[in-house]
Amino acid sequence: MHNELFDYSPIVDREPIHWPGGARVACYVAVNIEHYHVDRGSTSIFPGTAGLAPDPLNYGWRDYGPRVGIWRLIESLDRHRVRASVMLNSDVCERYPQIVRAGLERDWAWIAHGRDNSTFQAGLDADDERTLLAEVVDTIEKATGRRPRGWLGPALTETFRTPALLAELGLRYVLDWCNDDQPYPLNVPGMLSVPYSIELNDVSLFVGRNLSGPEFVRIVEDQLEQLHADSAESGRVMALVLHPFIANQPFRQKYVDQALRHLAGHPGVWLTTSDEIADHYLRTAGREA
Repeated sequence: MHNELFDYSPIVDREPIHWPGGARVACYVAVNIEHYHVDRGSTSIFPGTAGLAPDPLNYGWRDYGPRVGIWRLIESLDRHRVRASVMLNSDVCERYPQIVRAGLERDWAWIAHGRDNSTFQAGLDADDERTLLAEVVDTIEKATGRRPRGWLGPALTETFRTPALLAELGLRYVLDWCNDDQPYPLNVPGMLSVPYSIELNDVSLFVGRNLSGPEFVRIVEDQLEQLHADSAESGRVMALVLHPFIANQPFRQKYVDQALRHLAGHPGVWLTTSDEIADHYLRTAGREA
């Protein structure tokens, strides 16, 4: 079937994008804060036990994130004055309220990320999906005092209705379609796609490819170098995607810190949030999606 959500738009044919302060690359750090069910399989480091319930090996590995990893990451974010763009499962609001409080103290941006990361978005009928989305958005708004502007589906899953249903709830952008280096309008009134990354993502790099910390830092540097070169005439977006149960294991922490230091110290970078990228694009490009 034909994809009706967005049109083909080659990046060389678009009007230039200009970021604040003359920056060439708008960069945000996507911090995934997630809740997993103990009796369902999900992201795993060892497939051999992934079908068991319970699965202490893989569940415990994931549970390291909210218990330990996020607090290590917060130290680095604070050190380099990075305001996180948090991909937030709504169940986190009840299960790990200390993390939400820490984020409120730091004015993090809150991006709705489904109810939990054991339940995918695909396959829901219209009524069930509308109810679920409203519940997720309302729960996050109640816990944070701010209605989410953006959405990332669990494992980037959607139905064909998801963007339109999110627009009904007042959201303005989705991160699920990783096919561009710039924001662009969807064929849904009021909705944008904002770049996210499957490749510059600790799940892909550390779990999928088992890369070392120094290799990770080099990849971050190479990503920024190329996007900075590409942006001579029109700005680009760079997303660095982190999951605290992966990136903030003790032996990786110093490399995550090095990567954040590189981004924060680069003169051509607007280190911001996905919310601010979407807002700036709409405001300055004069495009109401």
